[in-house]
Amino acid sequence: MDNDPSPPLWLDAAAAAAVLGVRRDTLYAYVSRGLLLGEPDPAQPGNRARRYRRADVERLAQGRRGARRPRTAAQATLDWGLPVLPSALTLIADGRLYYCGHDAVALAAVATLEEVAALLWGCAVPTAFGPPLAAGMAGGGSDPPCALGRPTPHSPAEVLAAFAALQCSAQDTAADLRILPPAADPTGGAAQHLPDTTARQCAALLQAMVAAFTGRPPTSGPVHLQLQAAWRTPLAQADVLRAALVLCADHELNASSFTARCVASTGAGLGAAVLAGLAALSGDQHGGATECVARWWAAVDAAGGFQPWLRQHGGLAADPQRLAQQLPGMDHPLYPQGDPRAAALLARLPSDTDRTGLLAEVAAATGWHPSLDFGLVAVQRALGLPPGAAFALFAIGRTAGWLAHALEQRRQGLLIRPRAAYTGPAPGATCVAEGGAKSADAGATASDAGPGVASDATTTVAPVGTLPAGAWPGPWPAHTPVLAPAARARAIRRR
Repeated sequence: MDNDPSPPLWLDAAAAAAVLGVRRDTLYAYVSRGLLLGEPDPAQPGNRARRYRRADVERLAQGRRGARRPRTAAQATLDWGLPVLPSALTLIADGRLYYCGHDAVALAAVATLEEVAALLWGCAVPTAFGPPLAAGMAGGGSDPPCALGRPTPHSPAEVLAAFAALQCSAQDTAADLRILPPAADPTGGAAQHLPDTTARQCAALLQAMVAAFTGRPPTSGPVHLQLQAAWRTPLAQADVLRAALVLCADHELNASSFTARCVASTGAGLGAAVLAGLAALSGDQHGGATECVARWWAAVDAAGGFQPWLRQHGGLAADPQRLAQQLPGMDHPLYPQGDPRAAALLARLPSDTDRTGLLAEVAAATGWHPSLDFGLVAVQRALGLPPGAAFALFAIGRTAGWLAHALEQRRQGLLIRPRAAYTGPAPGATCVAEGGAKSADAGATASDAGPGVASDATTTVAPVGTLPAGAWPGPWPAHTPVLAPAARARAIRRR
């Protein structure tokens, strides 16, 4: 093992305890308290030996180190760390997902996105979506007509542009959230009453998101039936779409929901918060991973299966970090035993021996389970949906959660403004001035002067006291860099 440059994916009890710097009895205490998960070691059948994922052990070790160093602990919270923000919306515990105390997988079996949205927003379904929709959800529907409207946008960039235009009209249909007073309870949440006008505005924004993906005018029909009509799938498949939307509705403080909360905390409107969430979701490390999964799956098909694909990427199996980068949609840090959302979606799809075999081979090679991203792409493939449908389901479903987080953040009445741990050069007795070529005693170039300072042929760093006439006045402390007028203007434009 010492000659293997790649660390193993799994650790036995002795190795895990060594990484944590604790005795084995302390390791077992962590397991009993739910801080670390183990599973039977297949290399030692017939005994009680267990193995532990290296990533889980190292994450726990990092958390323990951070507890002794506050700055390290604060930084660790940004990367799957400890909870830092109170919320009454979503709980992830013991491998399960709960919306306002209700099991999300159980809700996906019976509820619509509109019903879950109303639960998260803290209002009644008819209040937000109107009585006709409430009745339609209870009574079902029929095969809707498939007349096409505007060209259907597929790429996240096109959807961002479409929603940016649509959300403006959606904002005009109801009172602006900026007049909503903060709640008395700072922990707020979905249990608080939502004004009727705000509930209708939330519904209008959700419908605008659907319209941005379908290319049709916003309408009040149930979302899963709108998608079924736009994508021309049989009515029997609409139930899978409904479940997928519900399972995408929220997922605690993910990157896009945190972005939506940051925007809402500034006093911006609901539409701005949703637009910011959509932009964050489009990244490959978030909802954009669905497209990565689709490309990888197509590559596996082209190679003739997972093992041939693995052989084409020689050495990948022996390098866990590279393997993780090349296997999108697998393994979720919050669900070591498997993402329940993916499991619920896959259980609703027709049997597919190729898909089942692929997942079995990935699990055998890595111990990883599919995440929601893989589940959504599986839905797209199994139902023959158009390219980008997996991302559409993700974004439309998550719109309900972005709105809930924006509402909750506004109720809390706090601006999200963390501090940065500065890692740049220490302040020095230099200033930035206009000039020609750098002189021998002028110090570093502007590119070395720190963040916000432009680097070009007409800017140099000069010692304090050598500012040319007309330089922008202070008053400045002796150690503070001073920007000459042109350089300062460039820096301001780039903030």
